[in-house]
Amino acid sequence: MPLKRFNFQAGIKREGTAYNNEGAFYDASFIRWRSGRPEKMGGWAKKYNESTSTFIGVCRKIHQWVNLSNQRYLGLGTSKKLYQVLGDSFTDVTPLRTTTSAGDVTFAATDGSSTLTVTDSSHGAVKGDFVTFSGAASLGGTIIADVLNQEYEIATIASTNTYTITAKDTSDDEVTANASDSGNGGGSTVGAYQISIGLDIAVAGTGWGSGTYSGGTWGNSESGLVNSLRLWDIDNFGEDFIANVRSGGIYYWDATNPTNRALPLSSLSGASNPPSECLNAIVSTQDRHVMAIGCTPFGGSNIDLMQIRWCDQGNAAQWTPLTTNTAGDLKLSAGSEIIGAIRGRQEILVWTDVALYSLRFIGAPYIFKSTLITEGVSMISPNAAINANNVVYFMDRRNFYIYTGAAQTLPCTVLGYVFDNLNQQQAEQVFAFSNTAFNEVGWFYCTGESTTIDSYVTYNYVEKAWSIGSLERTAWDDAGATSTVPLATITSSGTGYVYNHETGYNADGSAMTAYLETADFDIDDGDHFAFIRRLLPDVEFIGTNDAPEITYTLKSRSDATGTLSTQSSTTVTNSTNYGVSNVRARGRQMRVRMESTDVDNAWRLGDVRLDVRQDGRR
Repeated sequence: MPLKRFNFQAGIKREGTAYNNEGAFYDASFIRWRSGRPEKMGGWAKKYNESTSTFIGVCRKIHQWVNLSNQRYLGLGTSKKLYQVLGDSFTDVTPLRTTTSAGDVTFAATDGSSTLTVTDSSHGAVKGDFVTFSGAASLGGTIIADVLNQEYEIATIASTNTYTITAKDTSDDEVTANASDSGNGGGSTVGAYQISIGLDIAVAGTGWGSGTYSGGTWGNSESGLVNSLRLWDIDNFGEDFIANVRSGGIYYWDATNPTNRALPLSSLSGASNPPSECLNAIVSTQDRHVMAIGCTPFGGSNIDLMQIRWCDQGNAAQWTPLTTNTAGDLKLSAGSEIIGAIRGRQEILVWTDVALYSLRFIGAPYIFKSTLITEGVSMISPNAAINANNVVYFMDRRNFYIYTGAAQTLPCTVLGYVFDNLNQQQAEQVFAFSNTAFNEVGWFYCTGESTTIDSYVTYNYVEKAWSIGSLERTAWDDAGATSTVPLATITSSGTGYVYNHETGYNADGSAMTAYLETADFDIDDGDHFAFIRRLLPDVEFIGTNDAPEITYTLKSRSDATGTLSTQSSTTVTNSTNYGVSNVRARGRQMRVRMESTDVDNAWRLGDVRLDVRQDGRR
């Protein structure tokens, strides 16, 4: 029989069965689309020195900006810290929650132990919080002043007045107290407590194990409640930046003092009635207003989940509405809480739990106007929307949408695959991303029972084609002020790294396993078994590997619900002249899988040609 050309449609299609998607691709990882054809995605590599330029905690927000002196900054918000990065220098600018008076903090050591008990009345800390001590004197033995006067992570909470730390030297090596450590640190010790840490994952219930330290009664859990992750908003306000902890305060970092910590808005000079709590903070860049989305109302002390306020134009400290300024507020009506917000084209889009609103700057006297775009839609998480080329894409609880002035359902060929496998308990971790150089938007999410992100789905808005794959990332920012390629983060064994994506074709120096698999196909609608004896590949290698390889594997099954079995495979290299390969595969339904596992290898695929003939068995 002559060779037959198989032209599979662009995109992964998984709505329905593997057979009813005949003529399409069914499974993939690290695959994108260009001019209707599949190719391997680019790789990634660490952006900074992995020994000196790292962060702690799980990063949930990356933001890039440049100042008037062309200094290029990166802001990182993690579950434990807030950082500004200049060059390859990471500076901890985490805001302080409180600072004690001198002498409020005392220490107690035990001979032969590295555990120190710290006493501070009504400290308000939780396990994992960070505190920096200063002014402490030696305890008399190995616990000298230099051991005490540094930053510590709180190890355990003993009571509302005491907690423990593990003594260390300035190289982070553990220090054991001796019998001479009988002092208490003197009467001048000051403790500076950073804002409390947040959760890395969502935890059901509010009892034991659900908080940042296990402070509930064992076995006491209120099912159905989910504690929030530590989510940040970071946005530049001119050369400075605004940072907001979801359901917490809004903080201001001043670039003129780059090593200083971010300050609560209430600490700024001339501060007047800034919100004490806020769900989202975003800068309306067109008119230089800081927007507090879901915040404490003017004159109130409790957060209103539907309230929106904004500062005076260009003045992040002034929030009191006056006839002489542009500060103001409004309240949304459709829904019970705001989920998230994002800048669109000359507007800010705000999602409640049941509706989508548009906020537009209109000038005096109202300053901003809210318009209800549509009801019956929401977002699955606060970070599930992305703006790509002034078009906004967002993920709801059971669908994907596109906004171009109106919200419309985005047809998706992997809808059931994504939502049926999504871990709904970890839905708050879902975040959207863009990769505009390749016309892609996408979403990272947790599958099955995984409590960490392990999968992604992408949509190429030029090709109108979807793809899927497995990858762990916790935050993403498209190419911007500090990088010509997208940036992403991951935390491994407690250490966080920033990666450059679309860099080479490797997974941080290791091989990427990239593959693409067709849906099932047959001959005569399955009336006869098919036999494949020859395969002619159509592949272009585009990596830097001198001897790249791609393996074609033929799979088959004897009936529609039968188990797929590998029948034959052949490896194509750049030295085989891409000739006809002799293979042997037999079955009622067949598949072809293309896969590479070597370093520095990338490829583009055309159409596969197969010698398929009718076999005897019916």
